Amino acid sequence: MDDNSAIVIGGGLVGSLCACLLAERGYKVTLYEKREDIRKLTASKGRSINLALSHRGRKALRLIGLEDEVLKNAIPMSGRLLHSEKGDTESVKYDPVSNQCIYSVGRNFLNQALLDAAQKYTNLKMFFNHKVVDVDFNKSTIEVTNCMTNDSIITSADFIIGADGAFSVLRGFMQKMPRFNFSQDFIDHGYLELCVPAKRGDQLRPNHLHIWPRGQFMMIALPNQDNSWTVTLFMPFEKFAAIDDRRKLIEFFESTFPDALPLIGEQELESMYFKNAPSALVSIKCGQYDMGNRFLIIGDAAHAMVPFYGQGMNAGFEDCTLLNELLNQTQDNVSKIIKLFTQKRQKDAFAICDLAMYNYIEMRDLVTKPTYKLRKIVDGTLAKLWPEIWVPLYNSVSFSHMEYSKCVENKSWQDEVLLYGVLITIIIFAILILVLF
Repeated sequence: MDDNSAIVIGGGLVGSLCACLLAERGYKVTLYEKREDIRKLTASKGRSINLALSHRGRKALRLIGLEDEVLKNAIPMSGRLLHSEKGDTESVKYDPVSNQCIYSVGRNFLNQALLDAAQKYTNLKMFFNHKVVDVDFNKSTIEVTNCMTNDSIITSADFIIGADGAFSVLRGFMQKMPRFNFSQDFIDHGYLELCVPAKRGDQLRPNHLHIWPRGQFMMIALPNQDNSWTVTLFMPFEKFAAIDDRRKLIEFFESTFPDALPLIGEQELESMYFKNAPSALVSIKCGQYDMGNRFLIIGDAAHAMVPFYGQGMNAGFEDCTLLNELLNQTQDNVSKIIKLFTQKRQKDAFAICDLAMYNYIEMRDLVTKPTYKLRKIVDGTLAKLWPEIWVPLYNSVSFSHMEYSKCVENKSWQDEVLLYGVLITIIIFAILILVLF
């Protein structure tokens, strides 16, 4: 075990966690990150500073003894708080039966905590400002360049893992190989980060994920430790382009998100809106996650998804959990592990990517429909009566370790049961009418 070596490409959340797990197992780990050490920065430009941590992510953090520390610095969210155009609000519990919650955690805090944990391992070395510029799958080598000095080295290891995000360099080289299937879908909607400052943060109901569902538009807000709220505006790129001056921006918010405007503040809104361009949202699927006998991609590099189920980080962390389990099962047989990883993970990765896309429709539109509210009541009632049998979709995804594909299958049979139940009720009602009249 002590002779095993590993290279992890990417020092983000998933890469840092993966490096820690491998170091915990005794691997000699080298981590390369093309950006500067995030612990030296003050903000994560262009990306949400909040993440939704749920059971899958917590399990992975538990493996390196970091779960308790993270939860101490996280804010529980027990449900969604829906804001109507009239300013009315409605709380919808995530789990009305056992009151389980998800947690709002700062991206920077979590990344720093993982890097601090990684730094404690004497068998783990981290190199920032180092980018991968070439990969040779036949020789099992990578070429890494120091961004500061332009010096390059060619190196190798027993296990080479790409956890370098949705626009992964390692996956880019995989895509050049024959028979590597890959799909990339950008949705028509982009997102822009806004903020409710701490001085007005107490005007929002705590311990909720706030949602302003508006059909083609949506805004969400997650709490921060300093009493501020990170607000994310989602809408079509065409609409972003059409709002090109202050008057149009204020008028849009007055008509679409009237109760949010005084919380954000007109001046702050104008500054944040025109300071940054909206970012794109992409869903990525790969036909395989392995290449050769040593290379594997995980996290967003393997299955980037839109953020509407809050499972991007959790799914990436679960990749690390699965990888650790396979290492245990195969006694660290890397060539066997990477093949098994693709076989065991691909179906579930596809499922959560699709669920994340569907949940955008639910969050921005369906949550306002009577049928959605009725289904929540039915799910809650049946889950309370038969908790071991009836597990609602959201619960299975966020509050269990059920395989994502099984979550979808579980929802399908529940839909069939309810459909037949409605049909039988209608038939019985019709028969009663006939008998009576």
